[in-house]
Amino acid sequence: MVTNLVSVKDEIHKIISEAAKESQTDIKSVNLNLPAIESSSIFSESEINVSSKMISDLHLKKAVNQSDILETVANYDVIQKFISSYELDNKFFSNNPIGTFGDNLKINFYKFAVKKNYINTLSSLFKNLNIHIENYVPTPLSSSLATLNSDDKLLGAICIDLGASSTSIALFENEKLIFMDAINVGGKNITNDIARGVSTNIESAERLKTLYGSVISSPSDEYELIEIPMSNEPSKFKQINRSTINSIIKPRAEETLELIWQKLKEYNFHRKQIKNLILTGGGAILEGIAEYAQVIFDSNVRIGMPLSIKGLDKKFINPQFSQTIGTILFNKSDYEIEFLRSEEKYKKNTVLSRFSSWLDQYI
Repeated sequence: MVTNLVSVKDEIHKIISEAAKESQTDIKSVNLNLPAIESSSIFSESEINVSSKMISDLHLKKAVNQSDILETVANYDVIQKFISSYELDNKFFSNNPIGTFGDNLKINFYKFAVKKNYINTLSSLFKNLNIHIENYVPTPLSSSLATLNSDDKLLGAICIDLGASSTSIALFENEKLIFMDAINVGGKNITNDIARGVSTNIESAERLKTLYGSVISSPSDEYELIEIPMSNEPSKFKQINRSTINSIIKPRAEETLELIWQKLKEYNFHRKQIKNLILTGGGAILEGIAEYAQVIFDSNVRIGMPLSIKGLDKKFINPQFSQTIGTILFNKSDYEIEFLRSEEKYKKNTVLSRFSSWLDQYI
């Protein structure tokens, strides 16, 4: 949520100026990562009669256009639209049935919508900076784009981005993105819990989480002592044991994963029995989180590193950069409905290489 427009505008201007200078690129447009918090998932269908004719792209376009006319949501803008499946005379098709004869054609859609006011605020913000927003890229999609391989998307996968302020989820099946959502809980909540729980400052709490934090306890934790600054007197220190830190981390980590699991249950996606789970984002490096997720989701779990990309420095092959890299890589034509897809292609490698050089100096 954008709360202080002046400070946000100044920070964006600073980042874009630095990026333009270091990458030697005149930045006039951007892909903008869009948190999924202010979003809504819309599942709809469009059905037409084709009177025993052979299905062509014209029939598919007619069904899509009909969906656009009928499906509107008050106070929301549809940012992404995907076809999840097709049906012809009640027979299921994962890919389009062009060339097949039938009577009744149905297309099932998944649409990702965001509150109009949120989009208008962002649009106005960047317009004042003379920057065109080329594409809005939802966080769940960008993280998936950076970490999932072709087999993940084909066989089915859940991608969870454990971010600082929120945790997002994307679900793929038969090479299609069929669901995205997010919860307003992330790594900062764990950091704040630690700071309150052991009475230390935020900086120290973040350090404790990163260096000593784990979701899984060990008997030796009770005897491992750590010195931390006191919150009310930073010059004074006290000792706590590692088990105290982990007893604070575990409930919040459990809550985060359980809330994501409830999102799947809310839309009955838990019934799909998808057994491939990818964890990414900064929170994915928390010790024991993968093992804990394996139990909650009853799935095979791996930590999602950004896929190897030409021009990207190896130091950025890290879960915390998945969201950023996926946003840069996003190519609108790859996510347009196939029979509506434009021929325009975008070349990203050169820009990515320059961005990598700038990012190295900025962070």
